[in-house]
Amino acid sequence: MRILSVLLSALLLTACFGGGEREPPKRPGIRPDPRGPVTLNLPTSRETQLCYADLSREGVRFSPLPDRDYGGGCQVIGAVQLIDVGLPVSGLKAMRCPLARSFIAWVRNAAVPSAREILNGELVRVETFGTYSCRGIIGGGSRAAGRVSEHGLGNAVDVAAFILRDGRRISIEQGWNSDDEKVRDFLRILHRSACRRFATVLGPDYNAAHDNHFHLDMGRGPFCR
Repeated sequence: MRILSVLLSALLLTACFGGGEREPPKRPGIRPDPRGPVTLNLPTSRETQLCYADLSREGVRFSPLPDRDYGGGCQVIGAVQLIDVGLPVSGLKAMRCPLARSFIAWVRNAAVPSAREILNGELVRVETFGTYSCRGIIGGGSRAAGRVSEHGLGNAVDVAAFILRDGRRISIEQGWNSDDEKVRDFLRILHRSACRRFATVLGPDYNAAHDNHFHLDMGRGPFCR
């Protein structure tokens, strides 16, 4: 029985912290209403209007999304769907507009020039694990128990990898502690840069649940780890 218990524990840990694109576990009580979202009839805030104008001025193609309440504490207000930010970005769903604005600025003003200057390469694609997902906070101890993740508000994005034109794929999982000093420098510079643009930035040094991505959000903060 003891051997079986150890094997089950190992399997559970692998499911929670293994690599690759995966859906984090839901917390009890934090899940979307199975009947589907409710569209909210809310006026567009001044903050969101200004954000739309900023995106348009930067030449970003986007589509405003209706405000929706998904149940379980998950709702997305003042969000956009990014269509064209200048290079492909995988996995993006609904993002609150200020998050989208900061994300685009980070990619354009940090990721692109850092790839050129440090890796001598051209960034052509960013891979993410997504934005909106109705779930609770993963990790964070008892203080986070029962709280909706910023993902459940469309206010977070998880960045997994950067693709260069020459075919190199610089992933957080493989590159954070890479033997290649330039790869390590590239990812750490992007992490530090993100800490100046987002309220919360979590990476591999935070906990095992973030060993394969940067979590970037515009919620509570500042917190950078």
